[in-house]
Amino acid sequence: MHLYFKDNFFSSGITDIMDREGRVIGSLDLKSAFGSSLDVYNAGGETVCSGSFRFFSNKWNITGGNGEELGLLRMRMSFFTKKFEYDAGARGVYEITSPAFSNEYEITDETGRIIAQFSRISGWLQAGAYQLQNESDVLDDWELVAVVMGIHQIRKRNNSAAASSSH
Repeated sequence: MHLYFKDNFFSSGITDIMDREGRVIGSLDLKSAFGSSLDVYNAGGETVCSGSFRFFSNKWNITGGNGEELGLLRMRMSFFTKKFEYDAGARGVYEITSPAFSNEYEITDETGRIIAQFSRISGWLQAGAYQLQNESDVLDDWELVAVVMGIHQIRKRNNSAAASSSH
């Protein structure tokens, strides 16, 4: 399935999650411009997934609709690629990579099989918009939306830290 969703300009408020035909199939609540947490809702308005940074950490924690921990996303050190790891516990550890100057990412399972792909599809003047294609039979669409937005939040946090340390 292909999903489309985006960050808001000030990283707060509710934004739609749409399918390929432009039908709204869920929403993303970017809680606040000052915090870094979000909720993912299905078409019925039920919370199906949440994401937030762990306290004093650069690790993105993803929980299910009932608050159960689904996985932990973290950035991995790499020189020529953007690399992340999503540890989904007993469901496996997934590697997320993108070439250095690319906006396209691949998510692979422990065997190296590509289970999902996503790309940033917006221009530089607008907030991040993403296209997600999920082929996984283990990670559902909602969880992967939280993973993609977690990568966006980690990169945003790293970029603002780098910008503030250079002054």
